[in-house]
Order: sequence, then structure tokens, then C-alpha cells
Amino acid sequence: MSADAGTTDGPRAAVRRTVVVTGASAGLGYFAAEQLAAAGHRVVLATRNETRAAAAERSIRRHVPDADLGQLHLDLADLDSVRAGAANLARLEPDGVDAIVNNAGVVGSGTMQTTPQDTELQIGTNHLGHFAWTASTLPLLEARGGRVVHLGSIAHRWARLDRADPLGVGRYSSYRQYGRSKLAVMLFGFELAQRLADAGSSVASVVAHPGFSLDVLAPDRLDIAASRSEPAWTRPAQRLYAQGKDVGADPLVHAAVGQDVRSGEYWGPSGWMQLRGPAAVVAAEPRAHDRTEAARLWTASERAAGVAFALDALV
Repeated sequence: MSADAGTTDGPRAAVRRTVVVTGASAGLGYFAAEQLAAAGHRVVLATRNETRAAAAERSIRRHVPDADLGQLHLDLADLDSVRAGAANLARLEPDGVDAIVNNAGVVGSGTMQTTPQDTELQIGTNHLGHFAWTASTLPLLEARGGRVVHLGSIAHRWARLDRADPLGVGRYSSYRQYGRSKLAVMLFGFELAQRLADAGSSVASVVAHPGFSLDVLAPDRLDIAASRSEPAWTRPAQRLYAQGKDVGADPLVHAAVGQDVRSGEYWGPSGWMQLRGPAAVVAAEPRAHDRTEAARLWTASERAAGVAFALDALV
């Protein structure tokens, strides 16, 4: 964890910010929220399950007794919930927010599933839901000159989108579709940075990824259900190529509040193959910066989500 972001045992941040974390009830999102709260920031836990949100808040308060927390219901798989969530966030934080960490997502589905709006579940949640959410919350970010942090993945290295249908599936494969969803997230994040700059907006768009991060290597949080159950005897070997989700959250937290972060950057672990290690600016595959591909995805996403980015109206 960088000194700028702080840890549960680290220094308080010099500037207190308001940060919204989607999917904050488990995994990377939970640890990002805990670390941000420990650094003295106000954290809004944006989650789809009220019971798990309450458990996450209890856990954070157990480790950060003076945490400043809020809760917001948000189901990224459902565009109706996204629209309602953005409206509720504007009421909860009428003066704006400093950062939104778009962390929530679906990691794998053995059989193809769809969202209520009939988009494949992984790309519909990981990309399209956050696309609509970002479009709807940009005015709150503009009010503070804030940042959007998009959760990328090393899985984008092996992914390709269909040029004719960027949101399409073709022959379904859980792993391939997850990679496609993360490539879409990264294309959107880098393209948004360009378009915000062209519009003269004060909002930054940053992509970050956690490397290879596992629940089993993270500190125990008794109130929080782990998403994996690897046997304990595998942990020594796993530490050679993986890290806990608490450490994996570091690039997300730094991208959200680090003073040295610039729009358009890609933050992740600096070790071998970006699997683990301290947070740093790292390289993405060239395809994640393909503006022609990003433009096709952008058009398809606006059509599917029923939203439009009125960037010129922000400034």
C-alpha cells in the first residue's frame, strides 16, 4: 500500500475524499473500502445485497472504528438499478464525489446467463453496467474534479472483441467471455480518458488491475464470505506467483486517491508478468488502446445501455 493511500495501520491521508466503491461487500472491493476508510476517506459501499453490505460495514468498523461510511444499493447487472443508484447517489452526496471505483463484477459462469436487459451476464455487468453508471455519475465527479477507476485484468491479454458486435458472445466460453468483458472495460477506460481531455473536463479516467489475487492469501475477515476455498497447504506455493486480495486492492486504492496518478494511466502490480508486487504504472496490451475498436464498443454500449455521454455539457 502506498503511503498516500494509507493502510489500516498507516498514516491518515492529507486530503479527505469521498470515494464510491462498487462491489464493496467482498474481495477486492471490500479491502479497497477498508483501506480507504483507514486512510480517513469517506467511503460509500455500493452493493447489490443489503445483508452483505451490512456485514461489510460491520467488518470495516471492527478494523476502523471511526470509519465514515455510507451505503448505496446498486446492481450493475440491471440497468434499471444503475439508473436508480445514480439518482440515489446524487441525493446521498449532493456536493459531488472525488472518485468512483468501478470494481463490481462477475468472474466466470459455467453456463451462459443474461442480464434483465438480455445482455450476456459478464460483459453486461463488468462493462455495460459500469458504462451506464459512469455516464450517470460524471456530473458528481465533475463537481469535485474527480476520478473514475476501472477494474482491468491481465485476462485482457488473450481477449478479442467481435468487430461486428463488440457486446456479442458467439460460441460461449466462460473464461473467454470474462477476458472479453475486461478488455471492454479497459477500452472504455482509456477511451474515456481521451474524450474527457478533449472536452476539457477536470475528471480523470484511470484503469487499474489487481494482478493474480486470491482470497485465501488475504487476512481473515470473519464477517465477509470468501469467494474461494483453496486448501491451506497450497498457500506457500501460491505466494510465489499470487498475492492476497488485500494487496491486490492496492493499485485500485492508489488509482483512486494517489497524488501522482494521471488520467489515462494503467496501474497494477510491478512484479513478474504483473502477477504480484507493489503498485506502479504498468503496460497494457496495445489492443486495449485501439481507438477504432473503442469507438465501435462505445457506440454499441450507448445503444445497449440507452445512455449518452454528454461530455461537452460537463464543462
